[in-house]
Amino acid sequence: MALSDAILTRLLSLHPKIIDLSLGRMQSILAKLGNPERRLPPVIHVAGTNGKGSTVAYLRHIMQAADLKAHAYTSPHLVKFHERIRVAGELISEADLSALLEECEEVNAQEPITFFEITTAAAFLAFSRTPADYLILEVGLGGRLDATNVIDNPAVSIITTIDYDHQQYLGDTLSLIAHEKAGILKRGCPAIVGVQPDEARAEIERVAERVRAPLAIAGQDWQAYEQHGRLVFQDENGLLDLPLPQLKGRHQIDNAGNAIAAIRTLNDRRITDAHIADGLRHTTWPARMQRLGQGALTALVPADSELWLDGGHNPSAGRVLAQAFSELNDRHSRPLVLIWGMLNTKDVGSFIGCFAGIANRVVTLTIPDEENAVSAEALAEAARRHGLSAETASSLDAALKQAALVGPAPRILICGSLYLAGRVLAAHGNEEMTKVSGAGRR
Repeated sequence: MALSDAILTRLLSLHPKIIDLSLGRMQSILAKLGNPERRLPPVIHVAGTNGKGSTVAYLRHIMQAADLKAHAYTSPHLVKFHERIRVAGELISEADLSALLEECEEVNAQEPITFFEITTAAAFLAFSRTPADYLILEVGLGGRLDATNVIDNPAVSIITTIDYDHQQYLGDTLSLIAHEKAGILKRGCPAIVGVQPDEARAEIERVAERVRAPLAIAGQDWQAYEQHGRLVFQDENGLLDLPLPQLKGRHQIDNAGNAIAAIRTLNDRRITDAHIADGLRHTTWPARMQRLGQGALTALVPADSELWLDGGHNPSAGRVLAQAFSELNDRHSRPLVLIWGMLNTKDVGSFIGCFAGIANRVVTLTIPDEENAVSAEALAEAARRHGLSAETASSLDAALKQAALVGPAPRILICGSLYLAGRVLAAHGNEEMTKVSGAGRR
């Protein structure tokens, strides 16, 4: 076991709850560490329900194209915890991660603190000690009371598309959820607002007016859309004619638009339109409509089939995935088979219902080693209630072999959970996973 695994396992025991939204414990440990959050490069703070990770990925790759150094903080991890912390563009090393975690553990002195809070403190410590041009900081859950929301003056904030998720913590209406997400807005600090349902956008505008945060709103102050196989972005500064993002799916136009709008707001002369174009061409982000290449899992399906992976897990993610695969089918018809696993904290029915009339078959499995996993049997019943043909599988390998029986050569999509996606990536690449699961440790 890696040293960081052992430390992370210990940190899980410091608080009886996985999630306990509050800023008090975070402020306390940061004070003991000498307030590293006050010694950071300019921060781009990213909240929202869908598209946060992709927006962060676009920003990272655009800055990389401009030869700028960018720290980045994301969650949850897929295979290795180290994925959460990029220091000046590079994944944190095992030695540095272990040392930082031990330092935070010692300073905390066994005081109650959540896993996400203490690991976020370690990330801030890492970022404060290495120079960089920017920090791209993704909210873990919500915004107002999230452990990342200790930044007083972000260079720019971004709120990506809001939808129903984590209602037990954020509220059961889009207005309540938007209120929590908009908690990252700061007085006088500009903010980008992505494509939103009307109810969510109205609440974001109310919060912004109260704290006097200037907004640039998608569809009003800027637009991003596909035209003739290109991405067109337009705002008050003019029009950009750009290549389509490498990431697949129409929703990636919106996510790329969030990033471009933020870059334009920064007005950093070191970042040119050519850098934006180069960043879009080269952005990668695992488990977001990712087509898996050759590896251990593709050996289990026919050579002429397609194997896809996506970690989306809420109704909005289900809608965009169903639309994307429907469009793929229009261009090149194949039977679509879902391999589906989910956690019981998600709206199972609203997700799978999006695929009615699109998926030919659903093969369900219980996500292994996740205490909150919905059983394969319960998932199959949910799929059948929505008119889908469904069967259970005992393992990922078994599910792939069952999916491969659908002919002609199927398009297979493994979906429903980032935690399932992490296991898929580890199995496909024959990698060992971090022992501490990302599930819930947001």
